[in-house]
Amino acid sequence: YYIGRQMFVVVSSPEMIKQILVTDFSNFTNRTKPNLLSKPMLDSILYLRDDRWKYVRSLLTPAFSDTKLKEMTPLINQACDILLCNLKVYADSGKAFDIQRCYNCFTLDVVGSVAFGTEVDSQKNPHDPFVKNCRTFFETSLFKPLLILILSFPFIMIPLLRIFPNKKQKELNGFFIQTIKNAIVCRHQQDAAERRRDFLQWMLDACDSADSLAAGCSGVLGPSAAPRQNEAPLVGTAPSEEAQKMLTEDEIAGQAFLFLIAGYETTTSTLSFATYLLATNPECQEKVLQEVDEFSAKH
Repeated sequence: YYIGRQMFVVVSSPEMIKQILVTDFSNFTNRTKPNLLSKPMLDSILYLRDDRWKYVRSLLTPAFSDTKLKEMTPLINQACDILLCNLKVYADSGKAFDIQRCYNCFTLDVVGSVAFGTEVDSQKNPHDPFVKNCRTFFETSLFKPLLILILSFPFIMIPLLRIFPNKKQKELNGFFIQTIKNAIVCRHQQDAAERRRDFLQWMLDACDSADSLAAGCSGVLGPSAAPRQNEAPLVGTAPSEEAQKMLTEDEIAGQAFLFLIAGYETTTSTLSFATYLLATNPECQEKVLQEVDEFSAKH
């Protein structure tokens, strides 16, 4: 199929998908980079290239191990408690309400806490700068005819858009980068025991760890870091000087921003649709309640 004038190939064979994403994954380090891409997204693992991508991935992958996720669970539980308190108010009132908005707030609370080191209750504090800027970012979109023109005539439209940049988008990007940089400064001023065990702190710890640096420079993912069974190790040529550099503040901001992009609308939509299905299928709702009660009794 085509996006504008550029042709793309869609892989539908399960065997080929497994070969690309598992067996030969180390051969697919580079992704298509949009011409108008800017920071902080430009510094996310999605758009890093070659040895730099391998190194940053080797640092980030252990953050999603069972051990590290358990360390972050209290932060997610805290956001869950806020969500339940807000839902109880609606339940007691007996009135209809927009549950998708509640899930929007919950997701923002989790991402803000885990990735940006920022505690917010976006349901009760909708005017918090972090909440306002996140919502503005997701509500901002290119005018559809303009998007069609960009895709159809990139050689004309992209230079024009670079001459006349989106000022609002630039301000939003600057806000997210500065939020991360402020959080990093605060973490460095805190004692180790006072620091939150979140994704941001994991990235900072990985930067300070000589073991992580050695693992990254070797270009090979150890067993504890491998996210997929049978995935080919990231073996390549000797890492360049660029690949051996520690994570920069811009790259840390890029990973946190990717966390927001990847998790906000996807999580909200999944929770909203799951709730709808449970509401329209009472028998399934009873089974879920039973499983939750059994789990609570065991743990």
